[in-house]
Amino acid sequence: MAQDGAVSAETLAELRERYRIERERRVRPDGPRQYLGADAEFGYYAADPYAGEPAEREPLADRVDVAVVGGGFGGILAGARLRGQGVGRVRIVEKGGDFGGTWYWNRYPGIHCDIESHVYLPLLEETGYVPEWKYAPGEEIRLHARRIAEQFDLYADALFSTSVTSLSWDDSDRTWIVDTDRGDRFRATYVITATGTLSELKLPGIPGIETFRGHTFHTSRWDYGYTGGSPDGGLTGLADKRVGIVGTGATGIQVVPKVAEDAGHVYVFQRTPSTVDVRANRRTTAADVGADRPGWARERRDNFLRIVSGEAAEQDLVADRWTSSAGLLEKLLPSFRRQGDRTAFEAAYETADAAKMNELRARVERVVTDPETAEKLKPWYRYACKRPTFSDQYLEAFNRDNVTLVDTADTHGIERMTENAVVVGGTEYELDCLIFATGFSVGVSGILSGRLPVHGRGGVQLLHAWARQGPRTLHGFTTNGFPNLIQLGGMQSANSVNYTHILDEHAVHAAALVAAAESRGALIEPTREAEDAWVAALAEGAPDHEWFHAECTPGYYNREGVGRPNGPGAYPHGAVAFHELLRRWREESLHKVLN
Repeated sequence: MAQDGAVSAETLAELRERYRIERERRVRPDGPRQYLGADAEFGYYAADPYAGEPAEREPLADRVDVAVVGGGFGGILAGARLRGQGVGRVRIVEKGGDFGGTWYWNRYPGIHCDIESHVYLPLLEETGYVPEWKYAPGEEIRLHARRIAEQFDLYADALFSTSVTSLSWDDSDRTWIVDTDRGDRFRATYVITATGTLSELKLPGIPGIETFRGHTFHTSRWDYGYTGGSPDGGLTGLADKRVGIVGTGATGIQVVPKVAEDAGHVYVFQRTPSTVDVRANRRTTAADVGADRPGWARERRDNFLRIVSGEAAEQDLVADRWTSSAGLLEKLLPSFRRQGDRTAFEAAYETADAAKMNELRARVERVVTDPETAEKLKPWYRYACKRPTFSDQYLEAFNRDNVTLVDTADTHGIERMTENAVVVGGTEYELDCLIFATGFSVGVSGILSGRLPVHGRGGVQLLHAWARQGPRTLHGFTTNGFPNLIQLGGMQSANSVNYTHILDEHAVHAAALVAAAESRGALIEPTREAEDAWVAALAEGAPDHEWFHAECTPGYYNREGVGRPNGPGAYPHGAVAFHELLRRWREESLHKVLN
């Protein structure tokens, strides 16, 4: 773990106290309940601003080999890997008007990925594509999703502008009945759910929010009809507008500079400042990343995963702020090899953490010219308490005369809204438009949100089966009593900051399960004993991070200050080890889950 700069014991004690005070300024008794779901009252939730009204079609009542719920990268990769296994009819059902998932919905100004594009974008060699930027803009990512879908013929059976409303197992027919909101009722031998982690958008539960008569929209439903312009900027419709932006996380960091270029005035309502490190985006060439060598993309992707998972690597191929600060992700991802005395480890970790945070706070002071504004923009918490952000324009935007930072920490967020204003500390900020950069209910989508009921053998609903003891799976993919149902995602598996890499490994595993079942004429279903053994393995090595998150500033990592308890939530030895475990299990034990 790097330790850049000496930090004295006295300084560490002062930082702990400052972090505690700043946390108490922001924690709220309502925790996650402070947010609302974005229902039809706000219009933009139900509407698809990119596809318009869906085309009329007759409901389907046919059969397919595999139904995939979700057309983001998880669903697309599942489809591509199934094609690689020779599976014929693969139907992807997607509520958006095209493939892309979060990159279909999120097209706000300035949108880029914060993971290097050469490791984030999957199947680069398979599609013959080399990204144009080190950190790809959203449109490049969305077009790559389409490129994969076209190459693997996933459009043929796809259903767009369609949501799956229920999944029901028919034991007599050994198929799943798939119902949708378009009246479809078709059958599938296998179902793969890939509903993602960023699909249920949320709004702040501000008193009076429903009375505001100005224009509003969520960043994942950006209204270019109102703002003008495109993701590249040119928002001429805001030239005479007073615009408020709520949210200063990864989305707000990108939106604020673009809106500030064109709006009459911008008010940024901040509860907690993000860490804002250097991005240093630039155009890249094939030579820059060694794309002339076979296996270059996998080598680079594996190298990044190894470093950010705390594994040793001879060389850092990506060499960015993620990899240079990888040691500080230890409290975020339970994957680091802790050797020796725990007290010594924690002391070294805290020292390195303090040095990094001091560096980031110093950057704020260097960039932001107004001392009062700079002080409000300084992050006072440990590095892994919130997702790091990276920008070379965000802090600079506060040097503009038309940008005002409104700190809401002392009022625990915005107090209330009127017909034409946002109220903070008794001051009314009159607005023409309020933009919600408030993100999503992370990890709560599809089955876990309750929006997609799944009924297995005997009509038992999956969430009801999990109600008493919590989720019970084998490797996070399959559950006893729910044959041929495969779930993709981070639950009871392993995660990484590069989520598409995780999804691709999951897709490979899911396709292998289907191929093995097809070859044997068998069902995919783990025994209860296999589930018990897996849950026990997760619990046995679960890291002790509960204390760390209890001390963090409120955010989605610690359920808005409520806390993140230790427990069997993820594979405790990290993604690299988990992927190797899956490969070994497919070779040695796959037959045991088939019956």
